[in-house]
Amino acid sequence: MARGEGAEQYAAGLLSVKPINTEVKTAKPKDQRNRLSVWNKLCYAIGGAPYQITGSALGFFLQLYLLDVAQLDPFHASIILFVGRAWDAVTDPTVGFFVSRSRWTGIGRMMPWILCSTPFAVLTYFLIWYVPPFEEGKIVWYLIFYCLFQSMQTCFHVPYSALTMFITTDQKERDSATAYRMMVEVLGTVLGTAIQGQIVGGASNCPDPDELDSSNSTIPTGYSLEETKQAYLIASGVICIIYVCCAAVLFLGVKEKKDNGRKKTLLTFRQGICLVMSHGPYVKLVIGFLFTSLAFMLLEGNFALFITYSLGHRKHFQNILLVIMLSGTLTIPWWQWFLTRFGKKKAVYFGISWAVPFMLLIVCIKSHLIISYLVSVAAGVSVAAAFLLPWSMLPDVVDDFKVRNPDIHGHEALFYSFYVFFIKFASGMSLGVSTLSLKFAGYVTGSCIQPEAVSLTLKVLVSPVPVALIAVGLLILRTYPIDEERRQGNQKLLQEMLDSESETSALGSEV
Repeated sequence: MARGEGAEQYAAGLLSVKPINTEVKTAKPKDQRNRLSVWNKLCYAIGGAPYQITGSALGFFLQLYLLDVAQLDPFHASIILFVGRAWDAVTDPTVGFFVSRSRWTGIGRMMPWILCSTPFAVLTYFLIWYVPPFEEGKIVWYLIFYCLFQSMQTCFHVPYSALTMFITTDQKERDSATAYRMMVEVLGTVLGTAIQGQIVGGASNCPDPDELDSSNSTIPTGYSLEETKQAYLIASGVICIIYVCCAAVLFLGVKEKKDNGRKKTLLTFRQGICLVMSHGPYVKLVIGFLFTSLAFMLLEGNFALFITYSLGHRKHFQNILLVIMLSGTLTIPWWQWFLTRFGKKKAVYFGISWAVPFMLLIVCIKSHLIISYLVSVAAGVSVAAAFLLPWSMLPDVVDDFKVRNPDIHGHEALFYSFYVFFIKFASGMSLGVSTLSLKFAGYVTGSCIQPEAVSLTLKVLVSPVPVALIAVGLLILRTYPIDEERRQGNQKLLQEMLDSESETSALGSEV
């Protein structure tokens, strides 16, 4: 939800590829050449699934796994979660910088990164979910393999995100391909939640809350705990197989196109940072979504514990998580229509604020299973909007930058990687602080019942804090300057620039 990662006018892009502007109609042969088949779009979209599948599994279950299965102290778990996400954040702009300086190969600039990182990502992901047979070095084990996986995942996802700009030069076709991608990625979050939740949820160590009392609250030892460890390994193995299959489909079904022979403007790492952070619309977009993404990441990271210990639905937590993701997936077509009908800024205000009443409701009412499911369905609608909108609006910022800096080329990956950097670093901070706050609240590792202070802390982490972050983020996004008129104007100018370059290239080849 986790995330790995621009759809404009989704529904129109899926249903039609007719040019919006009459000026483009004169170039039909070129338009035909730039069109993508449905197969190409599906293969491209499937390439985004691994990031979301692994991200949702880690986002919803890693904290629970470290505390109750690996049985780490909450302080040590907070170190792993923070350092892992912080390391992941640092690698994003670093990889983005090297990707932007990559040379063209026989299979493209982005594809070699994706192919080479896949086997290492799969191996390190599997080892995250393995409990080593020693106690002393557990924290080192999880730190090493969590950081290594995040590095390999970055080498996959940053080039994949930037690949949007290189599969075609036609803006409408990019929009359509990204609409396919977003649908598959949200299905990926459902798949990750379903695989991890259903396999692991069937091997719970603890009985139902009604069967527990304060005198017998320790997790049963022996077979049941070993069974849970085995379930996590099986789930990770299934996800690893899906990861490899998706990477293979992406490679076989997508052809990366060279960037019209334009020379890249080679910059140092520092110059790249200054270049990206000097573009006002980008800065406002990133800071606004930084706060709103933090809210949903805080909710995601603590929701499994909240369902288990605050609401008492231990046997249903995996199903409630699955309902949220299914609800989000099913409402994507509606959000696609909303984007085309009312514009992206209105979609941001309406979609993200939709979650606020339900965040407040879930902690104010007395725990009831049916109400929990109903609230999950409603919350999933907002999760879909929060998931889609940042990736929908980032290409608008890149296009705006290109219009204002026509002589600077080849740095699309920097915009994506720096956005992911800020989001992941903030996510690491939120997970580390929230897990540490559980330690101060008295969280007992290996216990089926937690103190009342833990329940109260979890309620704060999934309701008042996210609501405040959403409010701040929406206030910042009000200053975002790219509305529908400016976005469409940028598209027209970029098309004219592409037409001019094509004509110049054609004249040069004739001479």
